[in-house]
Amino acid sequence: MSAQSAIALVTGGSRGIGRATVEALAQRGIDTIFTYKNNRDAADQVIAVAEQAGARALALQLDTSDTPGFTAFADLLRHTLGQWEADRIDFLVNNAGTSYSALFPEVTEEEFDKLYRVHFKGVFFLTQTLLPLIADGGRIVNVTSSVTRIIIPGSMSYALMKSAVEMWTVYLAKELSARRIAVNAVAPGSTMTDFSGGVVRDDPEVNRQMAEATALGRAGRPEDIGQTIAALLSPENAWITAQRIEASGGLML
Repeated sequence: MSAQSAIALVTGGSRGIGRATVEALAQRGIDTIFTYKNNRDAADQVIAVAEQAGARALALQLDTSDTPGFTAFADLLRHTLGQWEADRIDFLVNNAGTSYSALFPEVTEEEFDKLYRVHFKGVFFLTQTLLPLIADGGRIVNVTSSVTRIIIPGSMSYALMKSAVEMWTVYLAKELSARRIAVNAVAPGSTMTDFSGGVVRDDPEVNRQMAEATALGRAGRPEDIGQTIAALLSPENAWITAQRIEASGGLML
């Protein structure tokens, strides 16, 4: 680990679970470089919140489906780290993603490919590109989904990508063990973000249904997942690797 404050890279950190993760890390004194796709204003708001908590934060623009752009992004990240007098990140949180729902007969090849590029291919090759910048003894957390356990009609394509990420997580944990890099997956349940058009957050009936289907009696909040990820990156949990940790409040047990 770095001698100075730990540094995390969080993809998709300008909103939802990614934003909550940046904020939770800041509360623990961890500096964060996070990516955003389009909304610079939202990214600036996250920076302000992190700085108010006493941590440093910077936002870099990245389309996580654009694999040809990853080398340039790594160069930019290396330059950005230099501004902080660092040459490595301690934590990588692969969070950025998009939603998609369609029953099997309605899935288009175009939409399937989009999901693949964002949720598996992009995560796979971004991590590969950034691997030289991850400190020995560091951690990687991949955000997946409860739908790899729970069968929800329409979620097949999305679940397939997240299932691939979960299997990759285990393989990666084994392959990176020589560098003492721990790799885990966190699987959120129904969470009140803008995901899927914000339906869990904004539709009272859907929110009620999710609360009734959850053992702890409510739908998840972004901070529930952000705090879970931050806790997994804490020194107290350094012995955990190759695990899928579901943070769903007991959804559909």
